[in-house]
Amino acid sequence: MADDQLPPLNSLRAFEAAARHLSFKNAAEELHVTPAAISQQIKNLELLVGAPLFRRQPRGLLLTDEAQQALPLIRYGFQSLAAGFGKMSRRTAEGRLTIAVPSGFGARWLVPRLAEFQQRNPKITVHLDASDRLVDFARDHIHMAIRYGQGDYAGLHEELVLAETAYPVCSPALLRGERPLDEPGDLVHHTLLHHGRETGLERRPWWSKWMKAAGVAPTNTEEGMTFNLISLVIAAAVAGQGIALISKVLVEEDLAAGRLVLPFGGYCPPDWRYGYYVLCRPDAVSDPKIELFKAWLHESAEAYRLGGSSSK
Repeated sequence: MADDQLPPLNSLRAFEAAARHLSFKNAAEELHVTPAAISQQIKNLELLVGAPLFRRQPRGLLLTDEAQQALPLIRYGFQSLAAGFGKMSRRTAEGRLTIAVPSGFGARWLVPRLAEFQQRNPKITVHLDASDRLVDFARDHIHMAIRYGQGDYAGLHEELVLAETAYPVCSPALLRGERPLDEPGDLVHHTLLHHGRETGLERRPWWSKWMKAAGVAPTNTEEGMTFNLISLVIAAAVAGQGIALISKVLVEEDLAAGRLVLPFGGYCPPDWRYGYYVLCRPDAVSDPKIELFKAWLHESAEAYRLGGSSSK
């Protein structure tokens, strides 16, 4: 085919989805077709380019070198098409907006402010999916997600909404106990509380990373109690059962009421930086609902940083 001749867009879409998932089955689920239809579209594309695009392996698919080089350009092309359509379309910001959000952040920060967004945008119906699991935007029908981390979410559009590091917090009773908490090294004498993922109880490596950043040999980071919900971690810390490493935004009321305190004078290692990021697929950035919600999130986060309790 001529260099300036475009193949069928359905074939390109099938290739992009199959290359991203390395699975015809998952690509078919995303595009709401059968795996056989995906396979046929790939065969048609391979006939047009005159070369195979996938290597069929016993354990799955691998891209050929040519396909690997072409994939970023094809993906960028679809993103450009979506952005161009968004510019020419007169779509209104209405309908369902499904957002995956960590349960603790959702309950303690987002939900108390959410009514203000709904008042501004009554035609948008917000649905919160409160979980910490990994999100497959297409499979799970999620429009956007809020996640706590250090950024660099491969393949997704990301924006830092709220820079909010994690601090050790504990009951004030632990400060008066037999093993005082005067410096980070004293953590090795205490029970550490862990927040595990919903799928199993795999511990996040925050305690190990925090102690290394603070110059402490992390000798006890594999010990202690693990909870799948952040609310249970907070409850255990309030009950004096150990020390939690947690975003301060989640325990503001407990700190203000004296149920929890920040040991070490609120010390945090200088290179310890985390935050809440808003994520979406690159081809969804121009969705009016997502644009409005992202703008409101940034506004609310700025009001919070300036000391406001809401985005009003």
